[in-house]
Amino acid sequence: MGKLISGATEVDFDDRALVHLQSVIGSKLRRGESFALTWDDPMAAGDARSSLWLHPSIPLYFKFSGNATGGLNPAWIDLLATSADSGDGLLLSGEPLGQDAGQSHTD
Repeated sequence: MGKLISGATEVDFDDRALVHLQSVIGSKLRRGESFALTWDDPMAAGDARSSLWLHPSIPLYFKFSGNATGGLNPAWIDLLATSADSGDGLLLSGEPLGQDAGQSHTD
């Protein structure tokens, strides 16, 4: 389980999801865009939804718990990037299975 850290906020994400989020978030922030990142909290946390506002001037730290995240799934990157470009912001969704999983993706 990795962490996305922004100021005093620390959010736990699966390493595989976090590496995909890092790719999409990095692309948006490099373009100077600000947006919301939204995810569903685990059932143990009350089955709620949380959001974090991301802006190029806000430092982010991605801490992975391991090295093995596998290759990036281009279908997942595209799904997340499309979500990030919407008015609702980046909504973390599950990885689409069987669609080029494990292949690398470039900007």
